[in-house]
Amino acid sequence: MYKLRVTLAALIITFVGAASANHQSEATIEKRTTATGKVYRVGDDVPVAEAPVVESSGPRGGEDVYATKCAMCHAAGVAGAPKTGDSASWKDRFAQGEDVLIEHAINGYQGSAGFMPAKGGCADCSDDEIKAAVKHMMAQVK
Repeated sequence: MYKLRVTLAALIITFVGAASANHQSEATIEKRTTATGKVYRVGDDVPVAEAPVVESSGPRGGEDVYATKCAMCHAAGVAGAPKTGDSASWKDRFAQGEDVLIEHAINGYQGSAGFMPAKGGCADCSDDEIKAAVKHMMAQVK
């Protein structure tokens, strides 16, 4: 008797679920199989999205550029980067002069101690922002 009740309950649940699913109706089939995009052919008038307008608040200062772009390597000395504030790691670099340091920071440099990617990998930094960041790091050396 128990098995019969369980079997009947299972059948009722299955039947109610199948009846309410309505996944075989033409409307639901069309909704599930409708294209999500559009295919364009040569000569079609294709809409072109407008590039978003990004308003700049002006050039960032050296401290800001350092904090958001440079610190990830220079705070810990990653990949041979001279650590900010560590005079021993900056000594030889200072001997080359500020102009050379700025040139290496902007254009990139491969040295025996490590690698400096162009602009530190900061694609949205201007040359002036990189220059300000270098001057900020230089000022941190004691």
